[in-house]
Amino acid sequence: MSNLKFSRQRETIKEYLANTKEHPTADMIYMSIRETNPNISLGTVYRNLNLLVDQGEIIKISHGTGSDRFDGNPKPHYHFVCTACSCVQDIELAPGALDHINLIASANFNGEIKGHSTFFYGHCANCKR
Repeated sequence: MSNLKFSRQRETIKEYLANTKEHPTADMIYMSIRETNPNISLGTVYRNLNLLVDQGEIIKISHGTGSDRFDGNPKPHYHFVCTACSCVQDIELAPGALDHINLIASANFNGEIKGHSTFFYGHCANCKR
């Protein structure tokens, strides 16, 4: 992002995501940031989220149920999606625990696999009760 002009709003969004374990929607981010930055618009939040995703500074999680979620941790990791409430949570696995998936997929694929994305589905602890 060295060629981008500094944006206090973009930095606020990035800082918000870096300091939460939640995986909020754009609307959730907007509502939270608006408390301290009342002049920010929803459009500005969306534009900056997309820019941060394009720059690889955050992750957009599109899991097919509900709105896209955003994650301030761009390092490869796995997610759990609750099929009841649509919350998204990180799944902690040992580093490299599922790397063998790339090898299995490569066995019958003529291209080059460099990574994968996996979602786990079920009920979160709150919905399980």
